[in-house]
Amino acid sequence: MIELRALTNADIESHNVGEDPETVRWLSGTRSTHESTRLHFATLAANRVQGRGKRGFGIWLDDDLAGYIDFYPDDEDLPAIGDVNIAYAIHPWARRRGVATTAVRMVCEYITREGIGSRAIIHCDAANAASIGVAKRCGFHRLTPSDPEVPTATSLAHTTYALDLRT
Repeated sequence: MIELRALTNADIESHNVGEDPETVRWLSGTRSTHESTRLHFATLAANRVQGRGKRGFGIWLDDDLAGYIDFYPDDEDLPAIGDVNIAYAIHPWARRRGVATTAVRMVCEYITREGIGSRAIIHCDAANAASIGVAKRCGFHRLTPSDPEVPTATSLAHTTYALDLRT
């Protein structure tokens, strides 16, 4: 069973233990510390209360923390108004089990239900086959660099995927 739950200080160690070189490469760019994770979780909680900024969840698989997912409607690198960036990382032990695909679908449902945005966006490195696979399985389509809505700052090494959330 996969669930999304708010992250708390009790989850810091499990979150940081699940961070491996792939997570650092594809998502964060640097290893987290206890303090940096505590501050990040506090920011997510405050943003959730205020209904703005980046908000995130732990991804729980059978009551074990299996990863992290966030959404950011205020990201400056979004193609259009109403877009919401989604980012995620799955702990190594939980990969290749459909966890990311389910979590992305769940966060898209949440974004739609709460009226947060009209389109979900996933930016990923063009070499990140796992993330590209998640986007495709969730029904996202690739925006090409020639699309007028793709930010000019987007490099050829990155791909942008979009999913219309309007029903």
